[in-house]
Amino acid sequence: MQTPRGRASRSAGSAVACAPVDAALFPLAEIPSPTRGVWDIGPIPLRAYALCIVLGIIAACFIADRRLRARGAPPWVILDIAIWAVPTGIIGARLYHVLTSPEAYFGEGGSLIKVLKIWEGGLGIWGGIAGGAVGAYIACRRLNLPFAMAADSLAVGLPVAQAIGRWGNWFNNELYGKETTLPWGLKVYNWDASAGRAQEVAGQPIELGVFHPTFLYESLWCLGVALVVWLLDRRYSYGRGRAFALYVMLYTVGRFWIEALRIDDAHHFLGMRLNNWTAIIVFVAALIFFLRLSGPQERVTYDEQGRISLLAPGEEPAAESLPAEPAGETADETADGPASETADGPADGPAAVGTAGAVTDVSEISDTSVDGGAVTADPPAEATVDVVEPPADDQPAVGELVITDEPAADVADQPVAEQPVVQQPVAEQPDADAEKVEGSTSASGKG
Repeated sequence: MQTPRGRASRSAGSAVACAPVDAALFPLAEIPSPTRGVWDIGPIPLRAYALCIVLGIIAACFIADRRLRARGAPPWVILDIAIWAVPTGIIGARLYHVLTSPEAYFGEGGSLIKVLKIWEGGLGIWGGIAGGAVGAYIACRRLNLPFAMAADSLAVGLPVAQAIGRWGNWFNNELYGKETTLPWGLKVYNWDASAGRAQEVAGQPIELGVFHPTFLYESLWCLGVALVVWLLDRRYSYGRGRAFALYVMLYTVGRFWIEALRIDDAHHFLGMRLNNWTAIIVFVAALIFFLRLSGPQERVTYDEQGRISLLAPGEEPAAESLPAEPAGETADETADGPASETADGPADGPAAVGTAGAVTDVSEISDTSVDGGAVTADPPAEATVDVVEPPADDQPAVGELVITDEPAADVADQPVAEQPVVQQPVAEQPDADAEKVEGSTSASGKG
């Protein structure tokens, strides 16, 4: 297949007539491309292509986590899935690229070691989705999480990740379309993939031409797919993987017409690029899946240990299956006072003292204290009290509760001891003048 190489590949003896374009009519005559896609931070190279992929993965995990939580899954269970899905997805994406473009690796002048250099580009989305699905399935089986539920939760975050990842192609000056004079045409440079920057002559990057920014078309299309899937899923509550099937159908439609604009080397079959045929086959499979399967949206619950269980349609999670919230301090707990008394934790404060050594009824007393002999009680609550042994002299201390084996005697039945009558001598009455003098002296001594 003959591939146009742009302005830099045109020979001096051939002239191509092009319709003049008035740049004044278009404030943005072209979209610039970076001349560098890697920056060295000490010994560590920071590659824009890898950075875009990582940012896309983070965005997909964040969105999927919110959707999984809304269906009852534990917080951040998506990370347990990503640990499996991300490596297998990258492996699948690389294998698809290598198998569909083997010349750069196995052909004449190819290098097998380049298979491992994924930072130079070359990840096929079809293999990425297939490989990621295998890893996600393994993780879901281990977590007891429905695989279809996980796929539906990723149906919004995955196209967002693709939209972000496509900007890595912009940094690498790759996957552009046909030449164009449109105001949003993309200026592309002759790229050195091993060095991660544009090739230069006399200090100036070599310009290939202005082309359709197919990376931008696909990025915007993926954002539109994410929005449509999110809106329709909110409206119809898709279950059993139908939201994911909807995402696949919408993406393949866009990929078909975008693929028709690309001019990078690719294998053709019956006059179409291989990726076009792949898009058709995947679209038909997703459409059949979407039409044949139906059912309610899956929901799960989990216990305090994080074990996940599937809920039946219409079933609500039991309250005891959810993690209990930590109990706060009660209203009657203070820094210096005892907490509310329970059967397992008796209070340390003093209890009421009954009459004649008997136990006072404490069934309706929560916290009892003695202040100067007065008994005060908090609002009623279930309570237990401490039993304090009486002192050695058999005399109870103030504020102590004494329990005896003998029943409490009625005060009315106890005999009252007679007090001996002591006759007091009758004092002589002083005269009136002496009483007045004594009274005035007593009053002046008080102050």
